[in-house]
Formats: sequence, C-alpha cells, structure tokens
Amino acid sequence: MSLSSIVPDEAVFADFRKQCLSTDNWLNKYDKNEMQVWVEHPPANKGNHVPKIHKIKCKMTIKDVSAATMYDVLHDGQYRKKWDPTMLESFDIARLSAHADVGYYSWLCPKPIKNRDVVTLRSWQVMDDEYIIVNFSVKHPKHPPRSDLVRAISILTGYFIKPTGPNSCTFIYLSQADPKGSLPKWVVNKASQVLAPRVMKCVHKAGQNYPEWKQQNSPDQKPWLYPEQSTLPTMDPAELSIQRADSLENVDESFKVDAQDSEDSN
Repeated sequence: MSLSSIVPDEAVFADFRKQCLSTDNWLNKYDKNEMQVWVEHPPANKGNHVPKIHKIKCKMTIKDVSAATMYDVLHDGQYRKKWDPTMLESFDIARLSAHADVGYYSWLCPKPIKNRDVVTLRSWQVMDDEYIIVNFSVKHPKHPPRSDLVRAISILTGYFIKPTGPNSCTFIYLSQADPKGSLPKWVVNKASQVLAPRVMKCVHKAGQNYPEWKQQNSPDQKPWLYPEQSTLPTMDPAELSIQRADSLENVDESFKVDAQDSEDSN
C-alpha cells in the first residue's frame, strides 16, 4: 500500500489472491457439502508472535451460479437488505476512486452479546475473469464509534471468485476480524468457524435468487461495474486512516462488557 494513499494497490490484490489460493500453513476445520473452512496456522519459526485472532478461509464450490452474479450480489447494497438476516444498517458513505469506497455496516449479535458495527474501506478488482473484493477498517471523521454498539475491526476481509464454467464458480471468503468487546478470543475463533459455513450458504442462496430480483430492480444500475453511474459523494482518501485493532477511540465504550446484565447476575 503506497504511502500517499490507503487505497489498495496492485500488490495488495496480488497478496490477497495468493492467500486465498495458498494451502501452506492452513488447518482444515470443516469439509462437507462442497464447502471447506480453514484457519491459518502460522509457522512456529516466525518467533513468538502468533495473532490471537485467527485468519479464517472458507471455500465454496458453486455449481449453479456464475462468478459474475456472485460478484454482483456482494456489491448490491439494495439486495443485501433482502437476504442478509443479521444486518441492522448498511450504507455507502463516499466514493474514493472508480474502484474504492468507504461504507458503514452494523449487525445483530445473539443475546446477550452487544450488536456490532464497522466502518470499512472497500476496494475491488476484476482481472482475467477473476473477481476480488477486499476491505479493512478505517477511521472516518464523521462516523466515530457509537455508544450503543461495539465497533468491530476488520484487519483484512475479502472475497475471491473464479469462474469454473459459464454458470459455476469457486467462491472464497477470507477474513481476519476482531469483534472487540469482552468476548474471549477462543469464543471468537470457535464461533467464526461455525458461522462461516452458514453465512456462505446464505450468500449462495442469494446468488441463486439474484437474477430474478435484479430484473425487477433497476436491472441496468450496477455502479460497481460502471463507475459513471455512482451517485456517491467523492472523498479524499487522505481524510481516512487505517483503524488499528488496539487504537479505538472511546476505549471505555468499545471495550464494554458484552453481557450487559452479567455483573448484576453474579
């Protein structure tokens, strides 16, 4: 990533693609129904520093939806409201370039865990019929952490989609994210392995239903493919900074106890 801009450059996409396709240092945790889940297992010789938050990778073999359709599903904010059962609120904030924007997303967590939100820079690339979307958390001056939600951190999250035929594809989701709050890290890591296949199934079903839905909902409007269609305000990427996991503002709010009544019940 260049010093002049935090918008991902070619090297970021190349490295993300490499991670998606790599088998070295990945431990398989789930393998059935055309779906696999792995967690990264960094080599022991890299010193003592092993990240507490797992990097997780989920691969799905899709036999009935094209790569282009799955890519559209991930981009289409209007459609997401139809298929994402955990979404509270989602909106694009500003456009940073023809292939990058900054957006807000909040989601429901199972009780008694507090709901979460993120502000992320998202960037995308289509090359040689391969589709890549990556995002990571940023600080936006007008969207600081809120008191009613815990601000989570995407260290790196993204998708790699590769066609295997005209109506089939390999769909890979890779993420290293920290939900913050007071959740023990082992709970976070275990939950991510269980939830990932469920989320992937949801996305697959959304892909199956998208062409019919899109036909009825602005079928020609796809600003992620045609940047000139975008109605978002533009923003200078220099106004954003990368949100590190250990430097959230309102720390007292962000690290609040998840189970609000836990202290009372003791």
